[in-house]
Amino acid sequence: MNFLMETLQVIVMSIYYNMEAVVRLFIPPKNKNVTGEIVLITGAGSGIGRLLAEKFAPLGVSLVLWDINQEGMEETSRLVQEKGATKVHYYLCDCSDKSEVYRVADKVKREVGDVSILINNAGIVTGRKFMDAPDSLIEKTFEVNTMAHFWTYKAFLPAMTANNHGHLVSIASSAGLIGVNGLADYCASKFAAIGFAESVALELLATGKDGVKTTIVCPFFINTGMFDGCNTKWPLLLPILDPDYVANKIIEAILTDQVYLLLPRTMYFIIGLKNSLRWKQAALLGKYLGAFENPEHLLYPPSLGFCWGCIWELSTLWMLSKDASRRWSREEKKRDNILCNISASKEINSACHVSVFVSLFTCFILVYNSF
Repeated sequence: MNFLMETLQVIVMSIYYNMEAVVRLFIPPKNKNVTGEIVLITGAGSGIGRLLAEKFAPLGVSLVLWDINQEGMEETSRLVQEKGATKVHYYLCDCSDKSEVYRVADKVKREVGDVSILINNAGIVTGRKFMDAPDSLIEKTFEVNTMAHFWTYKAFLPAMTANNHGHLVSIASSAGLIGVNGLADYCASKFAAIGFAESVALELLATGKDGVKTTIVCPFFINTGMFDGCNTKWPLLLPILDPDYVANKIIEAILTDQVYLLLPRTMYFIIGLKNSLRWKQAALLGKYLGAFENPEHLLYPPSLGFCWGCIWELSTLWMLSKDASRRWSREEKKRDNILCNISASKEINSACHVSVFVSLFTCFILVYNSF
């Protein structure tokens, strides 16, 4: 196929996919039937892992629970059976240990069968700034949050590709899309997990294994044990997420074969802004959203504090942009090179509109999150 035809095909299909997305706003996709599927959830002894197991319980699946906490898994097993699960198996497994992952995976295949829905949920966070984090904890973070995904994929993906049927679910984080102050190792591990999941998804498409679906979940901070004590600067813009809400959205994404799930919905806009703004503008927006703060020290009230905070931050942004305009204007007069003048004028135009843009962004997100 020549260049012209391929280009035309891309344009036509892009229009079609956009129209499809609009239709989906009014006609939600039908949930797929997962009865009889074997669902393996890592980190199932507590938190989101336990909630996901409870949500799957009445759907007629066989549940396989992995965790390093025996008591936690026993409690999860009891809860899911109360909710209707009839086939529940749980195994002690340290997902950071490759040999143990392979050993327990072989045991699952013998005793239960081939896993068809794999949910990599296990994760840890050190909660320390980069220079304060011991090397051992950094390594452990990557072993659990990233490398475990490699080993579980290696163990269970071959059967999925052989049958051209299955679902790979990566519970990542919004911190895998945007760097967060004080979470360098955690962010890096989640960036890696997202990149890995995306790459494998493309490999599956390239080899014609489109029956094996992928879902990548990127939530903001969730009110679970991992992020106890964390707060958010503007709760109306970026709320700390309720675990049950997150679990429901993940189940919905799996049942509708949704590839990306970002929570809350404001993250879709924030990611787009990060990738389109200049670095200085993105840094200003990051400061406004609280990226420079320690999440454990954010104690802003959600109502009056939010309103006054918006006024203060937007005023600061406006003054910074106006100051930048004056400085660049003075420099512009000294320049003779027309290319420099063009570049300076672009910078001035961008800086002058940052505060207005942020203001509009704030208002839009408030309305968007209210639905």
